[in-house]
Amino acid sequence: MIDWFAFLVVLVSALIGAIVVVIAYALGIRLLTVSGRTPIVTPAEFTDAITVVTPAEIRQAEKRAAKAAKKSPLSDGQKRAALVGAWACFALSAIAVIFGIYVIVGEHLLLLFGG
Repeated sequence: MIDWFAFLVVLVSALIGAIVVVIAYALGIRLLTVSGRTPIVTPAEFTDAITVVTPAEIRQAEKRAAKAAKKSPLSDGQKRAALVGAWACFALSAIAVIFGIYVIVGEHLLLLFGG
């Protein structure tokens, strides 16, 4: 016999966990950008792949990010607070993921290492 209530509890907790991780990470990216540290990721170089972003486009994106950082109406203290908030959001996201992994395999790890 299937315990539908337990199934519902697992479904709801998984959805809430996923929502918390996504919101924390997205808010962290937003706060990182507000703090003036726009995350620009250069594409990986593959010898037999098509280059999606040219070096000129990378320079142009870096120039736009620097220009936007200069235009920011935030004071240095506000930017620092946004940066601290961004790292706090990333930490919350990482802790939620680590806790989820612990919930799934924690008991097995304790048995495995004799805890």
